[in-house]
Amino acid sequence: MKQAKLFLLLAAALLLSSCATRYKVTGIERTRMLIDKRYDAQPDAGAQAFIAPYKQQVDSIMSPVVGHAAKYMAARKPESTLSNLLSDILVWGGRPFGEHPDVGIYNMGGIRAALAEGVVTYGNVVDVAPFENKICFLTLTGEKLLELFGQLASRGGEGVSHGTQLRIADGKLLSATLNGQPIDPQGSYRIATLDYLAQGNDGLLAFKEGTNVVSPQTEENNVRFIIMDYFRAEAAQGRAVSAEVEGRIISETSTDGIPVGN
Repeated sequence: MKQAKLFLLLAAALLLSSCATRYKVTGIERTRMLIDKRYDAQPDAGAQAFIAPYKQQVDSIMSPVVGHAAKYMAARKPESTLSNLLSDILVWGGRPFGEHPDVGIYNMGGIRAALAEGVVTYGNVVDVAPFENKICFLTLTGEKLLELFGQLASRGGEGVSHGTQLRIADGKLLSATLNGQPIDPQGSYRIATLDYLAQGNDGLLAFKEGTNVVSPQTEENNVRFIIMDYFRAEAAQGRAVSAEVEGRIISETSTDGIPVGN
């Protein structure tokens, strides 16, 4: 009996060892697949039936209208309509907190879609800002703000709010002004940004020197909801939302206008 048990244990061990396939990565490739109306010509009935109950629920959440966009807006470095708009919204979002930020900063990498002209839905805003980032306010000295602007320059530009003007070249900051005035290294400046950036992520390490940090972590302070609130506020005034490229970041390199993600 003991010999039979031993035989079974050995057989099981051999079987398990023979089933353990060891793989080694030899290469990685990627490609883009265009998903468009061509796939609607021959829909998969089984897949449609499986998705149907979920689609109804998702549509009920994502389809409500929050406002209108006056034109197509997308994110591009060094400056773009959508990055300008979102940076300005961060400054606007300081009102409920009694904050009056001098500068709003929104990273291009946090902008994941464009906004089409016309109706803007809850789902459209989620596409633009899908992450769980919360609004955050902090104070930087003028010296650290210039350091931060230098880090923005090294990244080819990020979203900055109205009144900010940076001149950059080859990843270097050439000059910086705020509302037409040079940055005072000994001064104190209030910044509105994302909590993700305030932690020093995306290479914006100067943020880690921030003081008097206000970083609400409740769900309603998610940046996507602040964006929606802005669209609703504009809609209540009968206005469609728009933004312009106005020379907030002027790059003297040949990489102007590179789409985000390329």
